[in-house]
Amino acid sequence: MKKLSSAEVRQMFLDFFKTKQHMIEPSASLVPVNDPTLLWINSGVATMKKYFDGSVVPENPRIANAQKSIRTNDIENVGKTARHHTMFEMLGNFSIGDYFKVEAIEWAWEFLTSPDWIGFDPDKLYVTVYPEDKEAKRIWLEEVKIPADHVVEIEDNFWDLGAGPSGPDSEIFYDRGESFNDLAEDDPENYPGGENERYLEIWNLVFSEFNHTPQGTYEPLPHQNIDTGMGLERMVSIIQDAPTNFETDLFLPIIGKVEELSGKKYGTDNQLDISFKVISDHIRSLAFAIGDGALPSNEGRGYVLRRLLRRAVMHGKKLGIDQAFLYKLVPVVGEIMVSYYPEVKQQEAFIEKVVRTEEERFHETINDGLTMLNDVLAELKANNETTLDGKMIFKLYDTFGFPVELTEEVAEDEGLKVDHAGFDVEMQAQKERARAARTTEKSMGVQTALLGDIKVTSKFVGYDHLESESELLVILQDNALVSSVNEGEAQVIFAETPFYAEMGGQIADKGIIVDQDGKIIANVIDVQKAPNGQALHTVEILAPLSEGSTYFLQVNAAYRNKIIKNHTATHVLHKALKEVLGDHANQAGSLVTDKHLRFDFTHFGQVTAAELKEMEKIVNQKIWEAIPVVTIETDIDTAKNMGAMALFGEKYGHDVRVVNIGDWSIELCGGTHVANTEDIGVFKIVSESGIGAGVRRIEALTGKEAYQAFREEEEQLLQVAQIVKSPQIKEVVSKTEQLQQQLRELQKENEHLATKLANQQAGDVFKDVKEINGTTVITAQVNVKDMNQLRQLADQWKQKALSDVLVLGTVQGEKVNLLAAMSPAANEKGLKAGDLIKAIAPKVGGGGGGRPDMAQAGGKNPAGLSAALTEVENWLA
Repeated sequence: MKKLSSAEVRQMFLDFFKTKQHMIEPSASLVPVNDPTLLWINSGVATMKKYFDGSVVPENPRIANAQKSIRTNDIENVGKTARHHTMFEMLGNFSIGDYFKVEAIEWAWEFLTSPDWIGFDPDKLYVTVYPEDKEAKRIWLEEVKIPADHVVEIEDNFWDLGAGPSGPDSEIFYDRGESFNDLAEDDPENYPGGENERYLEIWNLVFSEFNHTPQGTYEPLPHQNIDTGMGLERMVSIIQDAPTNFETDLFLPIIGKVEELSGKKYGTDNQLDISFKVISDHIRSLAFAIGDGALPSNEGRGYVLRRLLRRAVMHGKKLGIDQAFLYKLVPVVGEIMVSYYPEVKQQEAFIEKVVRTEEERFHETINDGLTMLNDVLAELKANNETTLDGKMIFKLYDTFGFPVELTEEVAEDEGLKVDHAGFDVEMQAQKERARAARTTEKSMGVQTALLGDIKVTSKFVGYDHLESESELLVILQDNALVSSVNEGEAQVIFAETPFYAEMGGQIADKGIIVDQDGKIIANVIDVQKAPNGQALHTVEILAPLSEGSTYFLQVNAAYRNKIIKNHTATHVLHKALKEVLGDHANQAGSLVTDKHLRFDFTHFGQVTAAELKEMEKIVNQKIWEAIPVVTIETDIDTAKNMGAMALFGEKYGHDVRVVNIGDWSIELCGGTHVANTEDIGVFKIVSESGIGAGVRRIEALTGKEAYQAFREEEEQLLQVAQIVKSPQIKEVVSKTEQLQQQLRELQKENEHLATKLANQQAGDVFKDVKEINGTTVITAQVNVKDMNQLRQLADQWKQKALSDVLVLGTVQGEKVNLLAAMSPAANEKGLKAGDLIKAIAPKVGGGGGGRPDMAQAGGKNPAGLSAALTEVENWLA
């Protein structure tokens, strides 16, 4: 058997099916596009649904792919079995109404056993078939000539999802040998297809030949299809002689990095090995999913990511890792997969940041929760109790943010049951606390136990003041409390501050700290919320700062002014979105900076140019109406009664701030805003795009930046006016339309001349008729511009019945087009244009196919055209 890397196996599979004229379709995003029925792309065929149901016709009915996939329905088995994964790769070849069982079976056998490809020992392979599928069994026995005792009939070998395409399947198994035989010889599961470790399923060939109707009947499909799936991880485990998938080059480098970070060794303790496996599996899913636009959150696919990350963190703790570490594995994943999936490497920094932020958020509360849980479980076991109480599960969840499913796993690992019903009662009784525990607020970069112990009170006065005189209460430098600081960077907390700490999408204020003599002693470069809610200022020290001293804090007013224009604009935009798209268009995230604003919102489907235009018009109309922006402080219930919108995932206490724009836009918001909408100046949308299934993003500008964008576009329009020789901008459109019309007329004239030239050539080409084995043939290289004109020549040939066979070729630059046509008489002799084109196309470095009467091909080797035309005569001979 060849020794191959995972990258080589993947590429070999794709290269093999290229030789069988398959179109190689790139791996789709894990986040489904235009398929709300799927949370994730969960198989290779999931991206082919549009082809199988006929809604899209592929360029080539033969397709092969390597598709990254995610399944989490049996997440608890990951690490405990040899082959369970949340993310895996499925290699597949598909036929959309083209070839069927014979080719699918013979090609699978060729790929697996040929020394030119994988080179498995044929004696190691077994197959299963559906008992009623006599044709598949016949092909295996008579055409592949596999021994009869290597073919097993299994009743379950029928692929059926309940409705739609269905059919029998044939699975291929690899016999790993006696050393993997975990069952007795007479065990009823000890056979290919049974529940055992010896016979490993590597490939499933599905023959879709029936349509399962809603009435429960099975009707023949108008077009039979082939759908196969080969698990890359399983194949690689065999080729690399690995006991499980985790000992392959897809996982070992990740496990090695975890060994480095934990100080533990893989392969020395079965329980610790489970943790190594879970971590290596989950970080692959996280890296790929985040790279494809999914982000951790409290619902949908975001919750799946959050759960995966938290499970991995918990298993890290079992290995003795008590700090954020998963983000350090992202580069390893990227390096392993870069040959076929460069996106992880390309987005490495972003993925690391998302993972690290989520890890740090979880670490803020998990340590205390895990300590409490272990103490409780130990006490229960000591008292011979078997069930963990629902109230305790809820306390861990609500107070410590300890995920319920992780509580279940830890308890079950200790042999205890969990009280689900009791937990549900507690959750229902304290909804508001549960919502607070599920907050998705962005964690700050520095969240340590040291900060959690700081209990001093810090008041924010920045809603009304941009300057404040305040006592310096806390100084931190190099993760230690100090009484003074002379240089470098430090984090400081004041008794009160006008500086807004980054929150709710709004970036932090910047500014300066001044001493009593008016000297600037520090630049404030960032402000984040400390664990207990204080504003933690990151400062660049210019002169000594001392705890207990009083300083003047001054916010950069111009910087703040730009930010608040953009922030208020997001509120106006949010309301405009709902008016134009509907109430389903809810905020799904935002970023408010001094330069621009970014607004993410839920919406399935594209947003049209007309809808964007209408949104922009509404926002500017509200600016021109000069509406006062009123902010009031009230309790949460009163705010809700006012109709204030609350954002999902945001944590609201009893007292809240409500931003009211003319009783038109009313939102709960703790950010800073302009006093009147006219202060925004002007609003301009610069882009709109999709960032995931059901989530869109608008980027926009306000004030000076918006004016500059309008000005730049006007300058470009002026340049266009000069190019089209329009004296005034307002005439550019009509002038451009005139030029377009002239271009169309010239193109039409050019087509006419090209056709005339082709007809002239035809008169000469069609004279040269040869006869080979009683079949007349015309072959020629012609000077036409494309395949369309080759087909026109073929039509003339057909009408005049000039020969039995016609083959024409043309060269345009580095591209070659070939066309083959057969008369009815040639077809009656068994000659097919598709067979001929496949025989000659390799000479021009290409491939093709078609019907018996006409076929075409393309190539990239113009020098081979003469040889291709000569090959026609050889083929006929």
